[in-house]
Amino acid sequence: MDAVIIYESLTGTTQRAAHLIGDGFFDHQIGTQIYPLKGVNSEAAQTIATADLVIIGTWTDGALIVGQKPAKHKKLKQLPDLTGKKCLVFCTYAIHPGKTIPKLTKIVEGLGGNVLGGMTFRRDHLDEDVAEFVARAVANPAVVA
Repeated sequence: MDAVIIYESLTGTTQRAAHLIGDGFFDHQIGTQIYPLKGVNSEAAQTIATADLVIIGTWTDGALIVGQKPAKHKKLKQLPDLTGKKCLVFCTYAIHPGKTIPKLTKIVEGLGGNVLGGMTFRRDHLDEDVAEFVARAVANPAVVA
């Protein structure tokens, strides 16, 4: 199984989360390629097209407790076609993620992706939250089958 992780990071927290996910998947013999959103070019699009799983993560943009949304949501909508791809989503946040995961799910589904689940990662609990995300993902036959 091969996975692609695409992330948008402002302060480095979401980038760190993406790499922790990649490390966790590696520990379960799942190969990963990791791309920042701005690095999704034609080569990355080819990798996405052949991947078994696509994971997309972003930081939570918006006011502290209202109007939260996936950061760079307009650029996320320009990702390559995900028709038929199994997908997972995640977001990082400081205070409250609001409806970032449902909004990110809608974007990914709009690209044709089949979102199997999503999770929020609080920036001061990143290691624990990512470990739980990886454990859930590898335990789910729909994800790794």
